[in-house]
Amino acid sequence: MKLAKDLIAFCNRLGHEFERPDLLIRALTHSSLSAPTRPDNQRLEFLGDRVLGLVLAEAVLEQDKEAPEGQLAPRFNALVRKETCADVAREIDLGAVLKLGKSEMKTGGRRKNALLGDAMEAVIAAVYRDAGYEAAREMILRLWGDRVAQVETDARDPKTSLQEWAQARRMAPPTYTEIARSGPDHAPVFTVEVAMQSGASARAEASSKRHAEQAAAKVLLTRLEDG
Repeated sequence: MKLAKDLIAFCNRLGHEFERPDLLIRALTHSSLSAPTRPDNQRLEFLGDRVLGLVLAEAVLEQDKEAPEGQLAPRFNALVRKETCADVAREIDLGAVLKLGKSEMKTGGRRKNALLGDAMEAVIAAVYRDAGYEAAREMILRLWGDRVAQVETDARDPKTSLQEWAQARRMAPPTYTEIARSGPDHAPVFTVEVAMQSGASARAEASSKRHAEQAAAKVLLTRLEDG
């Protein structure tokens, strides 16, 4: 099987030349375009998630040989979460070669975190099945680059940290309310407010409800800790 020019260019960005190009094509095929003769990337995504987890778990251990599990786990989670995978996918312009159905094309599928993150994991599995663990490991560490070394010492997400702050003071957990949603369906903007039992609150905007909640929690936690 001969790859098209755009896929050859993608392989160059990825840093891997496929012996089995069919694996790459499957990894880039979203379920919105799948058919009996054109399998999608969901099974590869399942495998790629595990390969990525093993590589980065080992990398986190090697990065800090003294850290306890309580510090290692949030660092690991920050490195393997869907948003990080999507960021890496954007850096190699994976979205440009995603094979999507018309519905996803119309709703901006090439920019969605979920689709990009899933496809990145599928591509990892494709490399693993094409050339083995070491090839996949080398690629992951190269693409993730400084993220491993620079992951925050305590990478707990702000929502978790804010909830722990409240629990330590015997307060009820914070509540999150979607205040507004604007923008087109393919690029929405969410406004979320987080409030504490004490009345303290903060708002933030982001392209997803989850990100807006995280951002609002971070703002409020900073205020509470500084105050």
